Amino acid sequence: MTHERNRLRTTFDEAASLYDEVRPGYPEDLFDDVVSLSGIRPEGRILEIGCGTGQATVPFARRGYRILCVELGENMTAVAHRKLGGYPRTEVRTGAFDLAISATAFHWLDPAIAYPKVAGALRDGGSLALFWNVHVHSDASRGFFEAAQRIYEREAPEIVGPEDYKGLSRPEEVPDRTAEIEDSGLFGDVIRRAYRWDEAYDTEGYLRVLSTYSGHRSLSDDTRKRLFRGIADLIDSEFGGRIVKGYLTTLYVAHPKRLNCRRR
Repeated sequence: MTHERNRLRTTFDEAASLYDEVRPGYPEDLFDDVVSLSGIRPEGRILEIGCGTGQATVPFARRGYRILCVELGENMTAVAHRKLGGYPRTEVRTGAFDLAISATAFHWLDPAIAYPKVAGALRDGGSLALFWNVHVHSDASRGFFEAAQRIYEREAPEIVGPEDYKGLSRPEEVPDRTAEIEDSGLFGDVIRRAYRWDEAYDTEGYLRVLSTYSGHRSLSDDTRKRLFRGIADLIDSEFGGRIVKGYLTTLYVAHPKRLNCRRR
């Protein structure tokens, strides 16, 4: 399982520029809430785990924080460096941090290792902010994803899991990660926020987004071409060349227990 997770994780780095162009960002309100709920000071330092191409880094850099970004992918790192070149306070630094963030990336890490590492990197009074974008049901999708499911079953059954047959979750059905954070024993009460929004895509734009997903990138070229052709035909013939995808962004903010905040 660890080997497969590591293999899929590397697929993002192969499409770093495309990932940066087409993957959706995060609601601006989320960044305001991270700042207010975490209590980070204007001069505070942020550690970002899995910064990717810097999509979530730039909003914090614009707010003037000092940021250390950690990213395994060389191509992702190169894109992030270009985007963050105008923010001299975003650099590699050592020491303890006031805030650690991870944007749709923390699930790639082993929680038994990640939570202790993060707790140990935060100074007394520091905070952890984890957030994810999750695909959820939206009435604005007009049944597109249910129709697309049949194409996946026909053309790429190898990436269709049992959960896909249940249909898209509604926002209130998205799993809550609070217990995982609390069960680490390293953090106190967890504050959760949720942000519901829609994103519209034309046919080409949607296929470009699919091209950044690890499961789709793991397909053979022929299988991926057939799958994408079927999806494109569906969008163009039945949805007027434009579909809407529903997202729920979930945010979790927690403070380490004082016993675990050793660094100053």
